[in-house]
Amino acid sequence: MADCNFSIPFSGSAEEVYQKAKAAVEKQGGNFSGDHQQGSFDVALMGNRIAGEYMVAGQDLQVTIHEKPFFVPCNAIESFLSKQLA
Repeated sequence: MADCNFSIPFSGSAEEVYQKAKAAVEKQGGNFSGDHQQGSFDVALMGNRIAGEYMVAGQDLQVTIHEKPFFVPCNAIESFLSKQLA
């Protein structure tokens, strides 16, 4: 399965985005490691795992999803994360 790669623009500081992303993943019972520049995460979705990495580049959050259920499209993950970070 190919990785999902996308970029989510954000306003504010990288630290603020990091705190929002960490809270969103942990609220879903997932694991979040790293800092306001880069790291990794994994979370369960309906008994399946979504796992990936992130890196901050300027005012963009670069996300790569390495593992996801086949029935969840990349754009659905991107949309969900964008809403969580708004």
